[in-house]
Amino acid sequence: MEELNLFAPTAAKLPELSVSEVSAAIKKCVETNFNKLRVRGEIFGGKRADSGHWYLSLKDENAVLSAVIWKGVAMHLSFKPEDGLEVIATGKITTFAGKSSYQLVIEELEIAGTGALLKLLEERKKQFAQEGLFDAAHKKPIPFLPQTIGVVTSASGTVIRDIIHRVRDRFPTPILLWPTPVQGEGAAEKIAAAIRGFNQFPLNNLPRPDVLIVARGGGSLEDLWPFNEECVIRAVYESEIPIISAVGHETDTMLIDYVSDKRAPTPTGAAEFAVPVKAELQMQINTLQSRMSNGILRYLAERNNQLEALRRGIPNLTQILAEISQRFDDRVERLQISFKNLLDNKQSLLERCRLNPYYIKNIFEKNQENLKNLSLRLDSVSIDSVLKRGFAWVRNEKQQTVYSVSQAKQADSLEIRFHDGQLTTGTQAPSRRKKKDDLQGDLFNF
Repeated sequence: MEELNLFAPTAAKLPELSVSEVSAAIKKCVETNFNKLRVRGEIFGGKRADSGHWYLSLKDENAVLSAVIWKGVAMHLSFKPEDGLEVIATGKITTFAGKSSYQLVIEELEIAGTGALLKLLEERKKQFAQEGLFDAAHKKPIPFLPQTIGVVTSASGTVIRDIIHRVRDRFPTPILLWPTPVQGEGAAEKIAAAIRGFNQFPLNNLPRPDVLIVARGGGSLEDLWPFNEECVIRAVYESEIPIISAVGHETDTMLIDYVSDKRAPTPTGAAEFAVPVKAELQMQINTLQSRMSNGILRYLAERNNQLEALRRGIPNLTQILAEISQRFDDRVERLQISFKNLLDNKQSLLERCRLNPYYIKNIFEKNQENLKNLSLRLDSVSIDSVLKRGFAWVRNEKQQTVYSVSQAKQADSLEIRFHDGQLTTGTQAPSRRKKKDDLQGDLFNF
């Protein structure tokens, strides 16, 4: 197709074009004049498609420019495109005939100055702090002597070698490496996945680490940006395993440093926090063993002195036992003499009784007199004796003794007993007179 001059001055001579021809002419014009340009703007509406491409818009105060980042370019970005981030995009303008629109195909993307990135970093810091992700109450103690150390970093480079070398120098401990990229597109997601993966151990006979080190070497703020991503921050916060962060140089502070349980200035420093120095521990053990041995010897010496002092204060046990034995023999002898005297007295009494029958008669008469006195006393308190003195015994129909007028009024009938008989009052018929023995029995029941 010949090149069309759409800006011809004479409208009557304009050619008749199809829609496709117009779209093609516009596409050629746009792509020719905007083949390479740098655009500064704020990311708006960014999203990643399943294909790996990024679709977003760049905006300023007056306009919005659609843009796309193809998967091959997005994989090498040093940071994740986020809404609100001011960037400088390098690329070309192309048209999309299907929608009569145009877009910027981004070939390079950089943050528009460190100030914009620091602003976003400060906003995220405030957000996470308000959620309590940085609270000291959530910090877990680093184990003093871990059995296994997990490391999340790149498999290449000096970081992992520095950590391994430092751990071997201080206290050789098994190290499990979960290799991940530490910058670029997708690095943050893989770092977060590694942290969560270690928390799911034991796996395939691999023990669960007692502490994790998340590390990378120095770099620009853009290079270290994955360690400020939300997915990494939340993975560290949710980790049940204590985490030591060692990202960048000593002066670099990423958001992971605030949420981790311990922040190390360098990866080597993280190894020093993870394990103690074996030689120093051995020295401390030797010192403690020496102090313990000396303490035990002093303790035994003091107790031996105390025992010696007690021994001197205790009387001669043989002498004490001899004296006790002597007192025992004396008691036995006195007991034997007492038994002999008792038997002699009884024998003498029996002899007197056998030789003097009047003695036995006196004893019998005395006992008989005592029995008579007891019989008289018993008779004086018998029922007949009491009734003969002018008393009467009143009982109700239930054969219960009546003690007062109120009880007598409540009874259906009353039985009044005298020394020479009884009377019955009330609705019941007079009962037969009881014998004297019956009266005596009732009185005792009463």
